[in-house]
Amino acid sequence: MRAFLPAYDLEAPETLDAALRLLSGGDGGWKPFAGGTDLMVLLESGKLAPGRYVSLWDIEELRGITVSEDGVAIGALTTYSDVLAHPVLRADFPLVVRAAAETGGVATQNRGTLGGNIANASPAADTPPALLVYDAELDIVSVRGTRRVPYDGFHKGYKVMDLAPDEIIRRIRLPFARRGWRQAYRKVGTRRAQAISKVCFAAAADVRDGTLHDARIAFGSVAPTVVRCHVTEHALRGRRIDPGIAAVARQALTADIAPIDDVRSTARYRMRVAGNLLVDFLLNDDNSQRPTPNSQS
Repeated sequence: MRAFLPAYDLEAPETLDAALRLLSGGDGGWKPFAGGTDLMVLLESGKLAPGRYVSLWDIEELRGITVSEDGVAIGALTTYSDVLAHPVLRADFPLVVRAAAETGGVATQNRGTLGGNIANASPAADTPPALLVYDAELDIVSVRGTRRVPYDGFHKGYKVMDLAPDEIIRRIRLPFARRGWRQAYRKVGTRRAQAISKVCFAAAADVRDGTLHDARIAFGSVAPTVVRCHVTEHALRGRRIDPGIAAVARQALTADIAPIDDVRSTARYRMRVAGNLLVDFLLNDDNSQRPTPNSQS
């Protein structure tokens, strides 16, 4: 059953200032959205709550990918198709590109945005694990000013974020900090394409002379939010890459993730698959992707 359209108000400001003024009204009644790919599904099924919505799609200030000496700044309205086409992202941030390629079909990739994927706050979202691996930071803006926050910790609970009702994500910042590291991204779903993930995995490891010196490990669909696995990372630092690392990784992972049973999968399956993906990454270098060194030059 479709939604009753007169129950909704929609504004589509063309400037960031205009959008922020709407959101600063004080009553918290306006809800921003970006590409609207998830919103339209809810609207068509009659499950979108009536209310006042602000489309950010026409705001050019939220677009663009800027490359600097330190990293890349990605506008919140950058689409998955934009990510797939950008040479620096492809060379230096292959996990984000892989996640974009795994997100929906071409129509979704042309309309869905990185900022929207973050703010939708689904624990099954495809790009957030990759963003955690790259130590992403978010520029968050309101009429009160701009603040920058680490993406790690931005999600406080299921659909709960460090984002006030009058704030929006302006850009995502990725530092050039994983060059030369082994990297991997895997999405496990019911089908090979256009499926919501049962388990989503991203990781990067600094492996030299057979020893893991540092790592970033993140999962989606195994907790109320996307998860950065700090306990597991700590347990693996300084260890030799040999068969004995598998048991250490699996045991540590139980402290970082808390999968549940739902309509897509079971907690037992998710825990087993998450461990398998991590161990496979650690022991099989052939499955890794490496950024191209000095890709800007």
